[in-house]
Amino acid sequence: MTAVDDRRMTEFFESLQAPEGIKVELLRGEIVMMAGPDLVHNLIVEAIQDSIPRDRWLRLQTQDVDLLRESSEPQPDLVVVLREAAPGSGRLMPVEVVTLLVEVVSKTSRLRDYVTKRSLYAAGGVPAYLIVDPFEAKCTMLTEPFGSGEQAGYRAERTSKFGEPVPLAGLGLVLGTEEFGTLP
Repeated sequence: MTAVDDRRMTEFFESLQAPEGIKVELLRGEIVMMAGPDLVHNLIVEAIQDSIPRDRWLRLQTQDVDLLRESSEPQPDLVVVLREAAPGSGRLMPVEVVTLLVEVVSKTSRLRDYVTKRSLYAAGGVPAYLIVDPFEAKCTMLTEPFGSGEQAGYRAERTSKFGEPVPLAGLGLVLGTEEFGTLP
C-alpha cells in the first residue's frame, strides 16, 4: 500500500462508526472487525487489571494505541501506562508512553495476536507484550523489541502455564494466573 493509500485508510478508519458491541482495529492498513469477547476473556482481562495497582498505573480497556508508522491503530485488551506519563486527553495513546500491552486470544484473533500484533507492537517499540491464551491455558510474555515492519519481533519470550506466576515486565509485579478460565 502506498503512503497516500495509508493516509486515506487512516482517515476512513477514524470516521468509521461501528455498531455497538463490535471491536474495530486498523492493522497495517487493514480494517479488522470482530464481535464482542467471551465472558472467560473478559474475566481474564479483569483479573489482570485488578492485579495492577491503580494508584501508579492506568489500566485501560478499549484504548486505541498510536502506531501510525505502521498504518495501525490497534485496540489491545489492556493498555498499561504510568499514570504521570499519560496524556490529558485524546483517542490515541502514544506508543512511547506504553509500558505493557495485553491481548487475550479468542477463536478469531489467534493469528493476529501471535503474529500480526507481535510484529506490530515490537516495531512500535512496546517494551512488554503479554499474550494470554485461554485455549492453550498459557501466558506468553514478550520483551526486548527489535526491528521494523513485519520483520520486527521480541528477543525475549517467557511462557507460563495457567496456575504459574507471570512476572509483568516493566511493572515490577508478578501476575497470579490461578483464576484464569479456559476455553475448549
